Amino acid sequence: MNQSEQDRARQGIFFAIAGYTMWGIAPIYFKAIHMVPAAEILCHRVIWSFLLLTLLVHVSHKWRDVLNILASKKILYMVATSALIGVNWMVFIWAVNADHMLDASLGYYINPLLNVVLGMAFLGERLRKLQWFAVALATIGVLIQIIAFGSVPIVAIVLAVSFGSYALLRKKVSLEAQTGLFIEMLLLLPFALIYLLGFAHSATSDMTHNPTSLNLLLLAAGVITTLPFLSFNAAATRLKLSTLGFFQYIGPSFMFLLAVLVYGEPLTMGKTVTFVFIWGALLIFSLDGLRYSKIQRKKVQRKKGATV
Repeated sequence: MNQSEQDRARQGIFFAIAGYTMWGIAPIYFKAIHMVPAAEILCHRVIWSFLLLTLLVHVSHKWRDVLNILASKKILYMVATSALIGVNWMVFIWAVNADHMLDASLGYYINPLLNVVLGMAFLGERLRKLQWFAVALATIGVLIQIIAFGSVPIVAIVLAVSFGSYALLRKKVSLEAQTGLFIEMLLLLPFALIYLLGFAHSATSDMTHNPTSLNLLLLAAGVITTLPFLSFNAAATRLKLSTLGFFQYIGPSFMFLLAVLVYGEPLTMGKTVTFVFIWGALLIFSLDGLRYSKIQRKKVQRKKGATV
């Protein structure tokens, strides 16, 4: 690896840590505006993200890319990803402010394992033996919570399935983060405006009656939403996917610690057992990824040696 590649890799690691950390501590922001109903927070998230992304798209001269997508069949995928990210955000916001942050953390721990299953089912990818074992272990953990403790982790399942499906469709449509997120916000914008202006009647729905501090927090939703996505995209373009994967546990780990240590959510026996199984599955999954990457590097080195 030359100096330029090393610099890009270091930049990628910085962006990966920054992006996943921002996702992990985002609950602090949503807790700060807990007095605002989840549906209204979602609307503000869409509106202010749209305005910020409009500026970014204009500055980076990507209007032609946007128009090309809007005029192509890819727009059908974007309609689906918009709906999925809307559902994911809504459930996440509700979970954080309804003291179900542990469930949200569990959902994002399950997500990478679900991704490999979706890749197998829809992208023709094959699971290695240890990957199968990791998925089976995670499944057992969830089943134990359902059967032995009579608790269905609905929030965790909805978050994992919605974000996993979102990632799958975004992989199929193959759009960089800024353009893709702008189109998704554009598609969600009419619904956000209609709800906020026509149906929302809470104490905080009229921004002219809100304290300035609350309105500033609501405006910040655009940055809170957009910055982690752009950081993730910057990391993805600089790091190998296998390397990037090892940073994805930062987000749910921060959520877990915040839930237990800061916001005092009870860690029940059912949740503890499920988390132990999930953590075990993720450990196996990660070790298998390291082993596979090492084998692939040796193969590449042997091929290079054979051609010299």
